[in-house]
Amino acid sequence: MEEKFQHASRAAGAMRSGVRAKGLVLGAIAGLVATIVIDLIMMGYLLLKGQPADGGFAVIGDTAAGFFSLFGIDVASGVPLGLVLHYLIGLALGVIFGAVVTRIDALRLNSMKKGVGLGLLYTEVISLPILVLPPIILKWTASETAELLGFYLIMHAMWGIILGVVVSYGLRSARAARRG
Repeated sequence: MEEKFQHASRAAGAMRSGVRAKGLVLGAIAGLVATIVIDLIMMGYLLLKGQPADGGFAVIGDTAAGFFSLFGIDVASGVPLGLVLHYLIGLALGVIFGAVVTRIDALRLNSMKKGVGLGLLYTEVISLPILVLPPIILKWTASETAELLGFYLIMHAMWGIILGVVVSYGLRSARAARRG
């Protein structure tokens, strides 16, 4: 009888491990998809305002270079650095979200609504420290800061919604396939 319980425990552990791995993969996919979507929207918005489409990446790159310079590290600023960092951060934050919602029972995504809510909350909280860096490091005026922070908060809200939808949908599909 004891062997039966151990087998059941191992099977449940393996199933949880599979869900966790799926959460990591879904988080990476969701982070990438959400980053692409908000980048396309941002580039379109900037073009409509008569600004260069890659201006958002320039801000990220210039901010990162300014941050590193505080520690005496010289890094080339601009669009290439901003592009790489934006996608690395998007992937990393997506993976972290996928890991957290599959490892913490209270955060398990058992509905699309919960996924969207947690994705939105997670993104807005985690991105605040990142979003305050450009105004400080690049020495923006108060009006520039207000305008751009509002835009960035909206863009990150969209990122969080997409993250929550993709991860929720993927985990729900995995559960339905196991039941079927």
